[in-house]
Amino acid sequence: MKPHPAFAVIEFNSVPVGLFAADALLKKSPISLIRSGTIGAGRFLILLAGTTASVAEAHEEALFHGGLQVADDVFLPDIHPALYDGILGNVRNVGDGPVLVLETPTVSCNIQAVERAMKGVPVDLLEFRAGDPRMDGRGLAILQGDLYDIEAAQEIALATLETRGIPAQHRILTAPHDALLAQLSVSTRFDLSKPLALEGETAS
Repeated sequence: MKPHPAFAVIEFNSVPVGLFAADALLKKSPISLIRSGTIGAGRFLILLAGTTASVAEAHEEALFHGGLQVADDVFLPDIHPALYDGILGNVRNVGDGPVLVLETPTVSCNIQAVERAMKGVPVDLLEFRAGDPRMDGRGLAILQGDLYDIEAAQEIALATLETRGIPAQHRILTAPHDALLAQLSVSTRFDLSKPLALEGETAS
């Protein structure tokens, strides 16, 4: 069970504006959780959680003070529990089924697309990269499930993005190699991946 029902994400093109908005929303609404900081590409990210009313109020306050410096945002009044855990870094175990990889220009639009997909079909969230400076401000999600569900999840996610005119990079791996799944079980970050000895050719 998720500890808080509502979740909001606001991204700013200015660090000073983002910090000012964070201070303002904290003074405005009694939210239960906040996480904020720079995410690369000169952007500042704020994540909020709490009751639906408090997060909605804080979200609106941040948008008001962010003005034209708001790069993207999303408000989820009843966030999917697995997505809540994934955004905060709790990754599910990797299975052996097909995988969908979705990369978007911002974190917020990725969260919105993935949540709709997860509420639409029974797929698992393996990893969500929120605010990693190595991603230059982009959002990345990896989903796994039966092929039919993964294909449906991709359709839902892309349709969500298309309504906003947002492009995305995406691929479905229908039968991912065991070695790749082993690395996905750790992270998609290169600095965290471990070298795997494979039965390839060796020079004599």
